[in-house]
Parts: sequence; C-alpha cells; structure tokens
Amino acid sequence: MALSATARAHLTRFYDGQLLPDEMIRTMTGDTGWFPTRIISRGSGPVRAFEDHPAGGLPPLAIRDKGRVFDLYDYLATNAVAGLVVLKDGRRVAEICQRGVTPDTLWHSCSLAKSIAATLVGVAIAEGAIGSIDDPVTRYVPLGGGYRAVTLRQVLRMCSGIRWNEDYVDPTSDRRQLLEVQARWQPGGIIGFMTGLPAATPPGGAWAYNTGESYLVAAVVEAATGMRLTDYLSSRIWSRIGMAHDARWWCEAPGAMTISGSGMNAALSDYARFGQFVLDDGRIDGHAILPAGWRDEAGSPYEIDGRRIPYGYMWWVPELDDPILAGSFQAEGIYGQYIHINPAQGLVVVVASARSKPGYKRRLEIDDDAFFAAIARALT
Repeated sequence: MALSATARAHLTRFYDGQLLPDEMIRTMTGDTGWFPTRIISRGSGPVRAFEDHPAGGLPPLAIRDKGRVFDLYDYLATNAVAGLVVLKDGRRVAEICQRGVTPDTLWHSCSLAKSIAATLVGVAIAEGAIGSIDDPVTRYVPLGGGYRAVTLRQVLRMCSGIRWNEDYVDPTSDRRQLLEVQARWQPGGIIGFMTGLPAATPPGGAWAYNTGESYLVAAVVEAATGMRLTDYLSSRIWSRIGMAHDARWWCEAPGAMTISGSGMNAALSDYARFGQFVLDDGRIDGHAILPAGWRDEAGSPYEIDGRRIPYGYMWWVPELDDPILAGSFQAEGIYGQYIHINPAQGLVVVVASARSKPGYKRRLEIDDDAFFAAIARALT
C-alpha cells in the first residue's frame, strides 16, 4: 500500500511550502491521510486544569528584533500564529486560539515530536529497558553501514557523522528521499534507507540536523521495551499527567514502527502539559520517571572541536544571546511550532503556527527567541 497520487501531490506541496494560508491551517489540523496513524490514549483519569496566574494575562511585551520593537499583536499576525499557551510556575497566563483553532483542535506537531520521542529514551533508561545512553544503537536495532559504531547519545545529538542533507524543498536531499520511502508505507523501509547512508566523519565528528536519525529513536525504544512508541508514551506519561485528549502519531505502515520524528497530532493544552512535565524534571505525583539530571542534560548544548552546537537530546537551545534565556531549551517544528521551556523563569510557552515556508531562512517573521525573551522579561 502507498499514498494515492492526490495525497502524494499534497504532501509534496506541504514540504515545498506551496500551500495557501487557509489550506495550511486545514493541513495542520486535519487528518491528511498521508500516513497511517496510531492513537495515544489519555486514559480515563481526570484532566489537569491549570489555575489562572495572578498576572491576569500577558503584560505588554517589548519584542526586540532587528533594531525594532514589536508587541504581542505584531508577533501573532506576522508569524501566522494560530495558537499560543503560556504557563508560569504551572499556572496559565495566556491561552489564545485563532484562525478557526480551538483548545480541542489536534494540531500537527511537525518536529516537536522529536523532543517527545527523545524524552521516552530517558524513561526507558530510568526503567532499565535501555542500559545506557552510550550503548551502541546496534545493541537494540540491527543497523549496518556507518551506524555500526554510533551510540545512542550520538543519535540523540545528531552527531553520528553520517552524511545528511535536510533541505525540505530540495527534491534531491536525503530528507526528501526519505519522504519518498515513507510514502511507500513499507515496513522496514526507513531502517533500510538509513542503513545505506555513508559516513562523512567518524562518529561524533560533526553535527548535522537529521530527521532520519530521529526515526531511529522509535526503532530503539520499541525494540528495547517491546511496545509501540505510542503505547509506551500513553502508559508512562500521556495517561498519567492529566491530558485532555487522545493524540495521534504517524506510523510507517499499519501495525509498523512509529515515525518518531514527526507526525504527532495533539491539542495545544496537552503540548503545554507535556512541557510542564519536562519543566517539573519528569516528575509525576512526586515520583521521577526520568533519570536524575536528564532534563538539564537533554536541554544543554555541547561542543565539537570548540564549536558550540545549540542542540541537546533532540531539543534546540535558543541562539539569541540574552541572559534571561539562560538554561532554556525548546522543541521546534517546521512552519513555526514550539514548546519553549525556561526552567530558571518557570516558563512553558507553546506556539502553533501556519507559516509560509518550512524553514525560517525563506520567510519573513519576528524572531521567536526574542518573543520568548520578551515573555520571560514581562513576567519576571
């Protein structure tokens, strides 16, 4: 089974950045039928309701970017934001939904899913299903080629040394070739494609953002736990932290591996609940389900040959040099998706956008890091 010609054309236009604004909203909120999906059950427990913060809403913002100062309304309009949730110290400061989106709308994660999947590696280590973050990936998944000597830590940091081109709009890029493999709905197709990639440097020798490696996270976690990633997420986190809705996640084929690097659909408030879980150091009812220090390690940059890499365990580190962002990190997805976490300021900020192009270098917008800094400063 594979995608129909119509669905394939729609998928291609999405990655090329060729959808009209209303069409983009429908794509981000609907079941496109591009890939099979699996449910992430919220279970039957009570929904965690956030109390309103005493701030009574967001104070006026001064977003300083490119020598100009913008406010909240500039940001929402210019950056095509459909949903915004701000939590401070576990309480709700703001929840804004527009462009037809409601608090109950399931929104496409894009690469936010990478950070959620990587967090499950920490859960599996804490439970003993995965021995160590420095285990070779081949301990869990029979990968060949350049991955024979790559560790799980190197996969999470995307410094495997494997050659990769992530350009979404280049039909010859590795990312687009992998998308073609996904479109075949072929069990094992992703692992086969990744195994055939050559090494550009020894493991750990270079950083390259690599969506294919984020898919290996599902392969490792599913092999180590004997559970599909969706079921593991549901049983360990989603059904235990008061989520409001079931979520969905793409899989490679019916009954096959979860596509852990993208394709999750969840409500905005549930993305915020997940962010609060991470901010709380992975604690549920006072019990830590992540290894000690995991949050800070996962959200920290590292160095290769003296170069600072603004990336942790599939979490981005803001590149804006502003002291109020110190220690913060964020899940990011194309078209402007964010779960921003600032432990020092007790902040979680979820942004759901429908921007014009996948990458920020090809569109005009207000800098998101400057927006997060403005929120932190306004609520200090």
